[in-house]
Amino acid sequence: MAPKFGTSGLRGLVAELTPALVADHMRAFIAACDVGSSLYVGRDLRPSSPEIAGEVIAAAKAEGVDVVDCGALPTPALALAARQADAGAIMVTGSHIPADRNGLKFYTRLGEITKSDEAAITAALGRQSARLAGGEGEDTGAAQRFVSRYISACGSDALSGRNVGLYAHSAVGRDTLRAVLEGLGAEVMEFARSETFIPVDTEAVDPKTRNAIRRWVSDNALDALVSTDGDSDRPLLADETGSIVPGDIMGQITAQALGAQCVVTPISSNSGVLQKDFERVETTRIGSPYVIAGMEALGGKVVGYEANGGFLLGFEAQGPNGPFAALPTRDCVLPIVMTLIAAGQGAVSERVAQEPPVFTVADRIQEISQERSQPFVEKLRESAQARAEFLNQFNAEETSVNLVDGVRMLLTDGRVLHVRPSGNAPELRLYVEAVEQSAAEALLAEGVAALKTELG
Repeated sequence: MAPKFGTSGLRGLVAELTPALVADHMRAFIAACDVGSSLYVGRDLRPSSPEIAGEVIAAAKAEGVDVVDCGALPTPALALAARQADAGAIMVTGSHIPADRNGLKFYTRLGEITKSDEAAITAALGRQSARLAGGEGEDTGAAQRFVSRYISACGSDALSGRNVGLYAHSAVGRDTLRAVLEGLGAEVMEFARSETFIPVDTEAVDPKTRNAIRRWVSDNALDALVSTDGDSDRPLLADETGSIVPGDIMGQITAQALGAQCVVTPISSNSGVLQKDFERVETTRIGSPYVIAGMEALGGKVVGYEANGGFLLGFEAQGPNGPFAALPTRDCVLPIVMTLIAAGQGAVSERVAQEPPVFTVADRIQEISQERSQPFVEKLRESAQARAEFLNQFNAEETSVNLVDGVRMLLTDGRVLHVRPSGNAPELRLYVEAVEQSAAEALLAEGVAALKTELG
């Protein structure tokens, strides 16, 4: 699949992210978007990222742009550093997808690019190099300033007495997250650090990893266990039983804890948020650019979050010990920290149980090309008869369908089946919702099996 824009930035196979393609996109980005005083560059820990970051830096300098190299750090830490410097940014990362793929996340001086920015970049491709000579510097303190953001706003004893596990794997933010937790007073025990890149999807955690998390939590009497995806903008939180807390539930809890009045979240998120006391809840297509556009439209005390847990803060909010400056890009640390704090000295599961009784689970079928998945999803979109035949496998009927992004089918018994092909990876995703956890998990298993049968 040729590199293209998806739910968050440009992604594609490493073999196709050639120096010429990277340079072309950099020239287009600089011409089409306001990068401010300079361009900050960061990267994740996949093997191809250092070389691609070098190509990004060289291309920006050739356009006369001064570059600040931040090295390997979490995406939200890079975004914060660029925002503080009134600068643009590029994060070299493929997020949670395998190491044979990579990508670029673009930030203007105002923050993460929107869909209109993506269109402008695409329209500007094919420009000739200006052949200028920008300067180059380093910022080795960006990650530490990101850590300080949470300690300052929450206080050094916010998690005192808590024993928290850290599934480190190959997340670029593993040391940063540990520093935050320890800075807030928690005792941290690390597990499974890897120098080989591991594609961890916090929204669809595989059974082997789930079992390992339960074992780590049980064997060490942990109060919780945390982790992130590859570029550390999506959170993973397991409670004291080792059960994973859905990202959108963390979003609901965090929005409430920060005093948000308006919430913007994709259509795939838990619909229980509609039962809470927010003034407005707006749903969008899946992808942070759509969430950001929705937040900009609402303004005020607005936040956004996705089903994967990435949390976007659209206003200066008050933490337990001080203010959080706005950071309207996906952040994994804020929802982890605020959910743990919201639990107080009680069990994390007890705080989660206070949320509306709506349960969401998700999974994905990997290595399924869009040439195979798209026609099937289009058939469901266009034909009520096709949806009826698909749902007949579950002895279910739809009462309504939402086509905002993929095909979201509301069943007569209140359950939800939502089928959606990935925009930039060979994956087909399935989102399920029910009023009981066991019912959601059972429907997810049935749904994945049915999709595998349908797609051969």
